[in-house]
Parts: sequence; structure tokens; C-alpha cells
Amino acid sequence: MREHRNLQWLFPFMALGLLLLPGMVVPSSAQTFTVLHVFTGAEGFGPEAGLVQDGSGNLYGTTEAGGADWGGVVFEVDASGIETVLHSFTGYSGTGDGATPDDTLVRDNAGNLYGTTSYGGLNRCYGSCGVVFKIDSAGTETILHSFAGGPTDGCNPWGGLIRDDAGNLYGTTSFCGSSGWGTVWKLDKNGKETILHNFQGTDGGYPNSGNLLMDKEGNLYGVTQRGGGSANEGVVYKLTKRGRLTVLHRFTGHGTPDGCFPIGTLAIDAQGSLYGATGACGGYGYGIVWKLDKNRRETILHTFLWSASDGAYPFGGVVLDSQGNLYGTTGRGGPGDGGGIVYKLSRDGTMTLLHTFSFTDGYYPHGELVRDANGGLYGTCALGGDNGGTVWSLK
Repeated sequence: MREHRNLQWLFPFMALGLLLLPGMVVPSSAQTFTVLHVFTGAEGFGPEAGLVQDGSGNLYGTTEAGGADWGGVVFEVDASGIETVLHSFTGYSGTGDGATPDDTLVRDNAGNLYGTTSYGGLNRCYGSCGVVFKIDSAGTETILHSFAGGPTDGCNPWGGLIRDDAGNLYGTTSFCGSSGWGTVWKLDKNGKETILHNFQGTDGGYPNSGNLLMDKEGNLYGVTQRGGGSANEGVVYKLTKRGRLTVLHRFTGHGTPDGCFPIGTLAIDAQGSLYGATGACGGYGYGIVWKLDKNRRETILHTFLWSASDGAYPFGGVVLDSQGNLYGTTGRGGPGDGGGIVYKLSRDGTMTLLHTFSFTDGYYPHGELVRDANGGLYGTCALGGDNGGTVWSLK
């Protein structure tokens, strides 16, 4: 699971330096939590990615493992909780297919699904390089691109996709590229790849987990878990349509109130302020929620405590509603088993626990949340249930 691959160096970190007083934590209002599906292995195991929802309420996602070849699956869970496996990846068998889909899918108006796998494909990098794939509405898979690695291409795309109105796909790779720090890339509707940026380390490195964000002008925003100069704690960046990258914030991490290892998908408001989370550091060592205004001023909105009333390690980024409230999950913390929480963070800094996971209903939520037009939240847990993870709703 990605906890061991990406985050094994997070949990031993202890809080250092100045401590911040967190926002007040209050109990949740009455909402109904429902486990929609429990994974057992054959139909998928370990859904670390977020979900995408269609107009009929059907949910689509991926599992990192399980399926026919244990290389992960693409699945659909309908409004009644019935799961259908749309594709089982076979890339570990050397078929050229992908393996280990890690992040959120994107869906077009025709019902086609697009995503990436961290491994598999036709080329060999650190084991294998990964692919971009398409699953059409009939369930047929097409490999759109196999990453080649080395200095001319990226490898291991541990992040999801976004798609523009022209049908171009945009994403990141965590490694390879000209300096080995990863890339930002574009894939047009004819399958032609363009490397938009090669990270150099000083401007960020290892863009790992979460989708890019695109504004109305076509500029891209994202985070990298490492790089950014001497602190090496990750950055927030902007990449223009012309390929110019600007570092908007360098996290200072250990020994400061700031976070480190930013992770997950960003949110943007009407004023151009960005919102996100870091997987670790902050005053107590368990991550923060942050805001970055258009003048690049950072505000720490919440510092996680890992307590009975608070979470720890917010891996999935944040979702923003029209009133300025933020929603997200933490991979650990909360009462009982400490298996993570769903939270709401209001504009005044009040943290509300919406749900605390116990192992029976899920454990270790990692992916991004989906919020529907009625305020319902949908997500996944990488473990729990039957130990293979769950799909759940809160509304």
C-alpha cells in the first residue's frame, strides 16, 4: 500500500519547535454514514484513490491491488451499492497493461474513464514505468501512453488526471524526467505526449498523489512532496500555458509551525486563493490545512493533533464549498482505533468531526472526497471493512 511506499518516513517524525493552538473542535451534527461497498480482494483491494460520480449517482474508482492478476481494478458502485469490475489490470504479467492504479479517475460526457497506473506498461524503469489508460462505456481498455522514463519522459505517475474542453489530459510523474525529480505532462486526444516541465529539485520534486488543478486561463497548480531548496519539504507551484513554472510557496516544515510534504488535490476560490494540506509537520507533527492567497501569503488554518477529537495526516487534500467551508479526511487519528476522520473546517477555523472510522466501516482514508450538489460526501478507505477497504457516503 502507498502508506509503506510513500509515507513510511512520516510517522516517526515528532513535533519540533513552536506549537500552534488549533481551531476549536466541535461534535458533528446528525448525518448518516453508509458503507456502500466492502472489498474482499477478487473484486479489488485497497482503494487509495478518490471517486468520480456521474449524474445518476454512480461512483467510479480504482483499487491499488486485487482483481484477476492482483494488479488492481477499475470499478463502478451504483446508487444501491452494487459493484461492477470494469477492468482488471494485468501489467504485472508482462502484458503491456498497467498495474497499480493509484489516483482518481476523470470521466468525460460520453462516459469514458481516464486514469493512470504507477506501474506496468511496455517500458521498464524502476521495475516498470506506468501508463495512461482509457476505459470506454462498454468496458474496453485502451492504453493511451506507456511512460518510457529516463531523461526524455517521466515514470511512475502516482497522481491523477485532469481533462480540458479540447480533450487534452494533464498529469504528473513522480520520477524520471531530465533531472529525475519528476515531470508535468500533457497528452493530446491523438496520444501525443508533451513534457510541460521537468522538476529540478530547487523548484520542487516528486509530485506524488493528487490531481492537478486548472484555472479559467488554463494555468496549472499543484504540489510536490519534496524539493524547493534547502528545506526540501515540498512546494506549491503554478505552471502557465506557456510552460513557465513559479514556486508560490516553499514549505519550511520541521522546527517551524509550517507543514511539510504537501499531498492531495488543491482547491481554489473566486479570489484565486489556494487551499490544501500537508501530510506531516506543523506544530505537532501531524500535518496542517493551509491557505495561500494570490499574493503568496500563507495562513495555517488548522494544525492536526492526533487526539480523540482530532485527526492526523490529511493525505487527500481538501474540497471547498460555496460558503468557504473545507472538507477532507485524515489517514489516522480520532477516537477509538485511530483509523482516521472526516472533517469540516469552517471559515472561522472551527473544526467539526463529521465521522470517525472504526475498522469495521473503514480505516486509513487516503483519497480525495467527492461532494455532490446536496452536500453529500463520498470517499474510500484503503483498509477496513473486510480488510480490503470500503466505499462510503456521508449525507
